[in-house]
Order: sequence, then C-alpha cells, then structure tokens
Amino acid sequence: MKLKLFFIFFAAVCIMSFNSSAFGASKQTPPSPSVFVSESRYTFPTVIDGTEVTHDFILQNQGDAPLVIEKVKTG
Repeated sequence: MKLKLFFIFFAAVCIMSFNSSAFGASKQTPPSPSVFVSESRYTFPTVIDGTEVTHDFILQNQGDAPLVIEKVKTG
C-alpha cells in the first residue's frame, strides 16, 4: 500500500514539474531598453554660409531597462 501511494505521489510530482517547464509556462524576459525616435531625419532649410543651425532629436526609452547611447556619429 505504501509503495502504491509512493508511486502515485511520484507520478503527480513528475507531471506537475513537466507541465510547468514544457507547456507554455510563462518565461519572463529580462528587462531591456527600447528606443523610440519620433523623427529619424531632418532636412535643414537653406541658410547663409557661416550661420549656426541646430535641431533636437527626441529619444524616448520605452523599455524597462536603462538606455545607454554610445558612439554617436553625425552625417
């Protein structure tokens, strides 16, 4: 009787562990940044030579981890 109860308990534990790892158990993804740029290009109007022109690009981090911006290059 104890042996039969042990096998039933063992089978239940195996089934529960198999279900939680193999069939759609929610696996959490690690936090990651996600950059959103509303405007990726900007065309400057014609200006007089020597005039300083500027434009601000707005970047938003829509992820759930810090966004690190490195190696910025101008065109």
